[in-house]
Amino acid sequence: MTLKDVAARAGVHPATVSRALNPETRPLVSDETADRILAVADSLGYRPNTVARSLRTRRSNSVGVLIPDLNNPLFPPIVRGIEDRLATDGYVALIGNTDSADERERLVFESMRDRHVDGFVFATARLHSEVLAEAAAARIPVVLVNRSAEGYGFPSVSVDNERGMTMAVAYLASLGHRKIAHIAGPQDISTGLSRYRGFIAAMTEHGLPVDESLITYARVFSIDEGDRCCRELLEAGRDCTAIAAANDMLAVGCYAALESAGLTCPADISVVGFNDMPFMDRLTPPLTSVSFPHYELGKQAGRLVLEQIEDGPRNAEVHYLAPELKVRGSAGPPAAIAAGLRGQAG
Repeated sequence: MTLKDVAARAGVHPATVSRALNPETRPLVSDETADRILAVADSLGYRPNTVARSLRTRRSNSVGVLIPDLNNPLFPPIVRGIEDRLATDGYVALIGNTDSADERERLVFESMRDRHVDGFVFATARLHSEVLAEAAAARIPVVLVNRSAEGYGFPSVSVDNERGMTMAVAYLASLGHRKIAHIAGPQDISTGLSRYRGFIAAMTEHGLPVDESLITYARVFSIDEGDRCCRELLEAGRDCTAIAAANDMLAVGCYAALESAGLTCPADISVVGFNDMPFMDRLTPPLTSVSFPHYELGKQAGRLVLEQIEDGPRNAEVHYLAPELKVRGSAGPPAAIAAGLRGQAG
């Protein structure tokens, strides 16, 4: 069923049908004629060819959203925030999972460009990225979410990662921990690098020794990598009493490694995560984690990309959301201090 079929049945010119079916031009058609055309289109089951329209108007009313790992519970509420904000302006989000792989990121990016998306939201951005450089050269509206990258001119929305990690270390220090390990995220990603910097700064601020042997680096933010890094610390005989993990996936991996080693959390080693993903309060023990409003992060990213689509590229401003430490059961005093407290209570 085509636009010409609707025009023939309604007894009007195809251009009139086109105007009546487009909300932006509908006021150019009389109410009576527009109502008749809409009724005919509905009875015939006509649906506008959005691909053809996007070729004419250079607008598809869609935004590509690239996610590094859809299995990570952090991202669904962020994506929901993006979708809800886009929907208020009649836009939809096309979601692409990249598995944190550069080749797949490029494949998804180029596929979405072929579909004429009006802009992109990247949750996958690395500090140095050929895809971002290409998008900047083409002046494509882009917003980074939960990421930042200098030199490309794109705005971003993120939690204050350094401050959040500082809060985590300060809490562990307040419990009496002095030998705190850090499982760092990938250092070519802003979240991994910023949280590492926050860890170093907080240790220094609290007069705690920064022992490089107590810092391990995850290749990706995953449970398996958290397990591997924690095992690396344990097998090397590192005598840490607490672990500040760069995100919750890494922290959950620590749980697995500690259990395999016959250790318990927090009696033997305390663990603190970052992101406060859904269900972290359901773990045993519930995970202490740095929290921030995931949904609001997505809404802000959606707003910024719509503003770029309408008004053109803007300054590479970074919008930081405030972190909050959610204290739960995965962190407690070091074993020696805990034993002393029990003795005092007795």
